[in-house]
Amino acid sequence: LQLVESGGGLVEPGGSLRLSCTDRGVELDYYAIGWYRQAPGKEREGLSCIIGNTDKIFYAESVKGRFTISRDYTKNMVYLQMNNLKVEDSGVYHCATCDQLRMGDYWGQGTRVTVSS
Repeated sequence: LQLVESGGGLVEPGGSLRLSCTDRGVELDYYAIGWYRQAPGKEREGLSCIIGNTDKIFYAESVKGRFTISRDYTKNMVYLQMNNLKVEDSGVYHCATCDQLRMGDYWGQGTRVTVSS
């Protein structure tokens, strides 16, 4: 797998962003794909994971109710819709294979999200 993320940027607190993840060469349909955040000085945090085929979903408590993971099989994409963003949501967001909220063996280079006024 060669996962590629996009959609990061600068947003004010309370704003929204949608992150996208795809693989240009492999169909992701049967993979569990998740999102992870690496913030400066903090441990990597598993945010969400969507299981391939069944679409069972897991969320970390820190993002439950604000973030929504989804996938579009026709476009080979996995999305993370992030609403009501907080300053503490800032960091580099990676998509990766996942086992519930544990990162798997394949991950992308990441996309940076900065939440600041």
